[in-house]
Amino acid sequence: MSETLQTTDVAASDADLLAQTAIAVRAAGSALRERFGEVARYQSREELMSALAANDDTALDILRPRLTRLRPDAGWVEDELDGGALPSGEWWVVDPAEGNVNHLHALPEWAVTATLVRENQPVLTAVHLPLTGETYTALTGAGAHLDGRPLHVSQTADLGLSIVATSQARPDEDEKVVRRVGSSITAMLFDALVVRTAVPATLHLLNVAAGRIDAFWQFAGARADLLPGALLVTEAGGQISDAEGRPWTPQSESFLAAAPGVLAQAVVTLSR
Repeated sequence: MSETLQTTDVAASDADLLAQTAIAVRAAGSALRERFGEVARYQSREELMSALAANDDTALDILRPRLTRLRPDAGWVEDELDGGALPSGEWWVVDPAEGNVNHLHALPEWAVTATLVRENQPVLTAVHLPLTGETYTALTGAGAHLDGRPLHVSQTADLGLSIVATSQARPDEDEKVVRRVGSSITAMLFDALVVRTAVPATLHLLNVAAGRIDAFWQFAGARADLLPGALLVTEAGGQISDAEGRPWTPQSESFLAAAPGVLAQAVVTLSR
């Protein structure tokens, strides 16, 4: 009995924590929305990086104190571009301006994300799209939701009828990764119905969770890119693996999220 009560208390605590996390990402998103609208002007990589950092700092000034109050003992991932496994315990993995470069170019595809990772497993995530006002949330064992409405991946069972998506390699990516991205897009152009290529990864993964697209893949990639979407997709009934069909971990060199009916077909295509 005591074990059951303890489990229930933890679930209730995490549900409340998710609600507070969603409030935090909405507040940060509102601050970034106020900075949105004009194309940022820059003449060098240094000026670009400065503009990106200014957006990050605007959101982090809101997110860091709020999330730290919620989980004072949780670690904080400083660099949203980092990959690999985290040390044991709880960690906040935050992307204060996912799709930051889009924001600077007055493009609408950007978001604010916050994910709590416990023993290297995402436990809860909140992703807010400030321009639409939408908030996507997921909690382990409790499903994925869009503004409280349950999300479900698509029922498509034929890759040839599927819309698929990928996120391009980042600037200064290793040449081997860039060439692998290019060859995978070519392979999907032959096998899938439509191939979408854009950043950021998280927005594609929201669409997989919502059943709007059927598969997403990426090579390399950072924790902050993939952990929110991985939890949303699995809680919406989807499956994740690496591009070879092996179990995905933050150390994996590739990532694939798909509706169950097309995952195996996507692995075959990406393995060519």
